[in-house]
Amino acid sequence: QVQLAESGGGLVQAGGSLRLSCAVSARSLGNYGMGWFRQAPGKEREFVAAIDLSGRNTAYADSVKGRFTISRNNRGNTVYLQMNSLEPEDTAVYYCAPSRGRALPSGFSSWGQGTQVTVSS
Repeated sequence: QVQLAESGGGLVQAGGSLRLSCAVSARSLGNYGMGWFRQAPGKEREFVAAIDLSGRNTAYADSVKGRFTISRNNRGNTVYLQMNSLEPEDTAVYYCAPSRGRALPSGFSSWGQGTQVTVSS
């Protein structure tokens, strides 16, 4: 069982920055890394970024590449998403989850409450 707690969202003007945090509590994530996903109103949840178990390899959605950076602490129990040059299109609820790149564990449903990011134009 995994417990996830996202924080750090808020209201920011276009061009601004935010840093999201995800506290991970789990007996084991197996060989899964961690990812960030987001869901905008009226849209399906989409992949944003992922980092592997080693912390050395990352992947990003094309829409955020060059603007967002995913990282994790040494213990692997906190994952961050540094978001720069924010755009109104980045407005969404952001969630973290175990992942291998874009892929979630089969049947995964233990989403946290998410953190709201709102970017004004």
